[in-house]
Amino acid sequence: MQSAAAIGLVRPYAARPILRNPSPAGARLPPARAALRLSAAASPRAGLAGLGRIGLVPASPEHEKRSGRLVAAAAAASGKAAEEPAEEGGAALAKTLQLGVFFGLWYLFNIYFNIYNKQVLKVFPYPINITTVQFAVGTAISLFLWITGILKRPKISGAQLVAILPLAIVHTMGNLFTNMSLGKVAVSFTHTIKAMEPFFSVLLSAMFLGELPTPWVILSLLPIVGGVALASISEASFNWAGFLAAMASNVTFQSRNVLSKKLMLKKEASLDNINLFSIITVMSFFLLAPVTLLTEGVKVTPTFLQSAGLNLQQVYTRSLIAAFCFHAYQQVSYMILARVSPVTHSVGNCVKRVVVIVTSVLFFKTPVSPINSIGKPMFFVTVLSC
Repeated sequence: MQSAAAIGLVRPYAARPILRNPSPAGARLPPARAALRLSAAASPRAGLAGLGRIGLVPASPEHEKRSGRLVAAAAAASGKAAEEPAEEGGAALAKTLQLGVFFGLWYLFNIYFNIYNKQVLKVFPYPINITTVQFAVGTAISLFLWITGILKRPKISGAQLVAILPLAIVHTMGNLFTNMSLGKVAVSFTHTIKAMEPFFSVLLSAMFLGELPTPWVILSLLPIVGGVALASISEASFNWAGFLAAMASNVTFQSRNVLSKKLMLKKEASLDNINLFSIITVMSFFLLAPVTLLTEGVKVTPTFLQSAGLNLQQVYTRSLIAAFCFHAYQQVSYMILARVSPVTHSVGNCVKRVVVIVTSVLFFKTPVSPINSIGKPMFFVTVLSC
């Protein structure tokens, strides 16, 4: 290898002895050369490293080791950065799959609730008793979740209980009216009428919140109203008691939504949507139990069921399954609402309504007339496009 002097980069000059203690007066150097000498003396490794980088002096082993460490660190950082999108993609996929499972459970619990509930109401026409049993089972489940710590026990004040009371009242009435309707007409017809919930939501929001709908919103409601009207006039199981009960259910449930907006309930950190639903369930049980005693009386005793000629085991089993599914599908609904936007939840609820209608028609072999088959698809399309 040629030296730096040989290739003309450095002017050759005679070697000079290195002075251990040079005298400032004896050996004066020009300022530039003095600075160069001082910098080389202060950092000889840096000078050699610089020459090594341009290929004039071989890099020292220490420098090569340091360079290797820097390259390895850069490669590790690059690999980590490449892994982060993959991890994020895996987490997003897991959340999507979990959400899909929740939606499936929401629909499944709702289907089973409507089927078993209708089977019980056919032989046991006491909707207030049945609704009370459903709230009692929901209360037991909520207490179990709180006691075991599965669900964090809420810290709630008296003022919050007063604010929740109107919500609990309309929640109780809404579920009671739904059971009254299911006991009088076909499951498919009850849910056909309940598909008018968007209409009542717009109406009540305009009346109590001052939220006036746009012309497009009004136009989108026309197919729903028209479809329900056609389905009603051609419904084989139609009767006014079932029809009005389903309409009352629409009004009460949408009143609950409007009240929750109007009251602007201030929830503490431990009072999330699931805890709020559990508290409403417990309050609904204590609200409806006295009404049951004053109206229908307690009809779920073994003595009464046997005297009515009913299969005790069958009625109890179906009632408990219906009550469990009743609480479970609403609990899962709130779990979904905590993970998605209200719009997505509303669309999922619309699809759920269609699924329940179709499965109930198939399970109970409900007759569908030609006009009825025209009316249902009219709001099906509108509901699915919401």
